[in-house]
Amino acid sequence: QVQLVESGGGSVQPGGSLRLSCAASGRIFSINDMGWYRQAPGKQRELVAAITRGGSTDYVDSVKGRFTISRDNAKSTVYLQMNSLKPGDTAVYYCKAEIKKTVWMVEDYWGQGTQVTVSS
Repeated sequence: QVQLVESGGGSVQPGGSLRLSCAASGRIFSINDMGWYRQAPGKQRELVAAITRGGSTDYVDSVKGRFTISRDNAKSTVYLQMNSLKPGDTAVYYCKAEIKKTVWMVEDYWGQGTQVTVSS
């Protein structure tokens, strides 16, 4: 069994910061790409940021310069540092990991989601 457990969500005022964490555990050979997605009410889930095993990153335009994705391969954990938060960032945030359970078996796993609310 593989699990992704997220933490770090909450409520913050505009301009504030939050740091999300997502730790993978279980039967893991290695982890390829990891990413953070978000889904606001009435909207489709969108990719916010992604990071390869080697550390290459990509961001949706709306968060560039404000969010930073990073990972600790030794801890099987991905982070999302969110600064200068805006009300438009309000959503449920999900982490996703492409996990190799064996050399030949690769599956995508999702976290349970964590709520981020930005409001004055």
